[in-house]
Amino acid sequence: MPAPGAPSTPQDVRAGAAAVADLPSLAVLARSCTACPELAATRTQVVVGDVPAGARLLVMGEAPGATEDQTGHPFVGRSGQLLDELLTEVGLDRAAVAVLNTAKCRPPGNRPPTRVETSTCRPWAERQLALARPAVVVALGLSATRWFLGPTSLAAVRGRVHDHPLAPVLPTYHPSAALRGGPRGEPRRLLREDLALAAGRL
Repeated sequence: MPAPGAPSTPQDVRAGAAAVADLPSLAVLARSCTACPELAATRTQVVVGDVPAGARLLVMGEAPGATEDQTGHPFVGRSGQLLDELLTEVGLDRAAVAVLNTAKCRPPGNRPPTRVETSTCRPWAERQLALARPAVVVALGLSATRWFLGPTSLAAVRGRVHDHPLAPVLPTYHPSAALRGGPRGEPRRLLREDLALAAGRL
């Protein structure tokens, strides 16, 4: 049974996200969300995201995985460990970087979130971006890139910063692609290169 006042429809999510005045209030409300019935029934917890005070860099992924669903924090599995490593290599501290996903609940079996699920969840992340006001957003992978830029290919847009109403956006490879490509693979090299480019804008 949803808690009284918990967002249970897409309209509730839009209204609730628009009404919150700060990030902690948004996190409390988002954790009670049941607007995506399948995700609400199968998740362990809502992974709202980490937004440290004063964070100037924000990285955006697609959706939580199993480790994230258990811990309640984004990018703490193997992909997160590689992200931490590459951030350190370019002179950035993960603890000072905001980390969000386009969807805040783990889809069953780690499937991609559906278009409806991503659309329903979108107001949460949009409001987080508006409140956090990062200097630059690194979009990790094609799904996060399309969340900002619409239909496109990663090859067509990565490696440069794009204007967006919410924040400047730098699309790049997802750390999972870098893991699949291995330590000497091009995805890892280009991901590191793009993170360095983002760091240079801070």
